[in-house]
Amino acid sequence: ALPIYCRGVLGLDSPNTGIVNYREVAQSVATEFLEAGGTVLTEFEVKDIDMVKESPISSDEGIKYPIVVTNSLGQEVHCQYVVTCAGLYSDRLSQISGCSPEPRIVPFRGDYLVLKPEKCYLVKGNIYPVPNPRFPFLGVHFTPRMDGNVWLGPNAVLAFKREGYKKCDFNSADFVDSVTFSGLRKLVFRNVYFGMGEMYRACFMSAQVKQLQKYIPELSASDVLRGPAGVRAQALDRDGNLVDDFVFDGGTGPIGSRVLHVRNAPSPAATSSLAIAEMIASEVEQRFNL
Repeated sequence: ALPIYCRGVLGLDSPNTGIVNYREVAQSVATEFLEAGGTVLTEFEVKDIDMVKESPISSDEGIKYPIVVTNSLGQEVHCQYVVTCAGLYSDRLSQISGCSPEPRIVPFRGDYLVLKPEKCYLVKGNIYPVPNPRFPFLGVHFTPRMDGNVWLGPNAVLAFKREGYKKCDFNSADFVDSVTFSGLRKLVFRNVYFGMGEMYRACFMSAQVKQLQKYIPELSASDVLRGPAGVRAQALDRDGNLVDDFVFDGGTGPIGSRVLHVRNAPSPAATSSLAIAEMIASEVEQRFNL
């Protein structure tokens, strides 16, 4: 039998757990969508979602497609119905059609370490600790990748930019939006100790390795390198509670009956994406009477 380096009190073995290249998954879905007659637009920053003001004479365009989506360049897409799944911008996009500003999205950056190639033998498969229900996004993971690398982490620290994948990324509007939100302040004040610990581990690699050694004691700081980072779109309510369930919203007025905003989807969203898609499709059918 292969040696097992992971240590713990108890564990659940899932021998059929697999890994995928999610970029290729997304590209495959896009290809199927295109083949079905759809259109994929990229670099299309939505600035407005509104009802068509009026239709040209002898045209039923406004009746068939009463919703117009406008981007930052003034380009328009006319729709019968609109479904948004905007991740880090889901709260801002939903407010365009008159939705409540809450739950608010607060970005948390998660930094990974990467095992050096000669040490990848220490990890035979995915290793996930039992999550703390108070912090569902905390807890270090050992994740083998399709290219043979092994990612370790992530941590969770406040990002100073909604797409702040680097430590120095900063956007004044995003930063002010986060720190002035009462929900974030209440979350921080209730969990100062945990928050400081995450910040410390983000700065000192040896501290992050110490967390990893709880599961693989043979691991040392010399075995790892700094790796990539991700940003989690964490939904918070005004009382500082983490929103960890589906949040669907529409809007006010006539547009509300034709727009569905997916403001939050529970983690792990990528792993559960097909099941989540089925639930969103069901919600679309009910809301729009399709």
